Amino acid sequence: MYSQNYSLNSQLRIWMIILLVMIMIIILVGGLTRLTDSGLSITTWELFIGSLPPLTNEKWMEYFDLYKTIPEFKQQNFNMTLNEFKIIFWWEWAHRQLGRLIGLTVLLPMIYFTIKNGLWILREYSIIFFLVCFQGFIGWYMVSSGLIDRVDVSHYRLSLHLVTAFFILSIVFWKFLNLTNIKISQINIKLNSIKFFFVLLFLQLIIGAFVSGMDAGKIYNTWPLMGSSYFPDDSMVTDFFNITVFDDQSLVQFIHRNLAYLIVILYFYILYFVLKSGDIDLRIPIYVIGISLLFQIFLGILTLLSGVKIIYASLHQINSIIIILSTLYFLYITKYKEAIY
Repeated sequence: MYSQNYSLNSQLRIWMIILLVMIMIIILVGGLTRLTDSGLSITTWELFIGSLPPLTNEKWMEYFDLYKTIPEFKQQNFNMTLNEFKIIFWWEWAHRQLGRLIGLTVLLPMIYFTIKNGLWILREYSIIFFLVCFQGFIGWYMVSSGLIDRVDVSHYRLSLHLVTAFFILSIVFWKFLNLTNIKISQINIKLNSIKFFFVLLFLQLIIGAFVSGMDAGKIYNTWPLMGSSYFPDDSMVTDFFNITVFDDQSLVQFIHRNLAYLIVILYFYILYFVLKSGDIDLRIPIYVIGISLLFQIFLGILTLLSGVKIIYASLHQINSIIIILSTLYFLYITKYKEAIY
């Protein structure tokens, strides 16, 4: 909401920028928590008491003993030492602390601005707070799936957790844009094409989370073929019609690869109309999207060929933030004046 109260707009923009940075950081830390297999190191909910880390050796042993009761330790990390446990513990603890800090960074300024400027602030920004609280619940819902009969968390719950984070990021960025006085441009293309492009990006996030959750990137570490063929040789096309299609590592990786190609094709379709329109203001945003898309594919290939090295996988996730935000910006500046063919 852009108003004539420039001082308030400036304060709200700063608030949204701080939230944007914090959410980007927690997405990065969350990705590293997953890549280092640290997400199950804290096996209890600890909504408030978990704010303090273990301060004594007895407390460390208490956390470690709880970790020893879950399948991940019994089947995979049974040789882990206390010092090794501390490494994965700190990743998960940092992830949870960032979540708590984000919650406070939403709640406290919202209360302040509401008291000072009226209930419209609450109506405008309370959705962010509710989604952050929901994200906390989803985070525990995800962790709980790996505490009883699984070595890893459910990839479906992991995907929901990741997509919710990007959804919050998108809302915060959109509200930031609403607080600016950005020039709206015109493009000779159906707005639905841009919206569909954005939907495909979120669909790719979901499939990417499936790949991560099932460690599907650790098979078929070749490109452009999957092994010796385009289609994985341990699957059949008819497997796409099975209800378990998203539980199949090979097919999920295949979908992730080819959805990326589809996204690039649609990008060049949109790019054609941007260049045809002659609108200079649209060129920088569409070029940023294109460069980040090509870089994303490059990082995806490197991640595969390296057997999912943490540095490449983490950069792959960080770059997805750039793609989402640049696409949102492009959608924002074109949303009001959709042209007709």
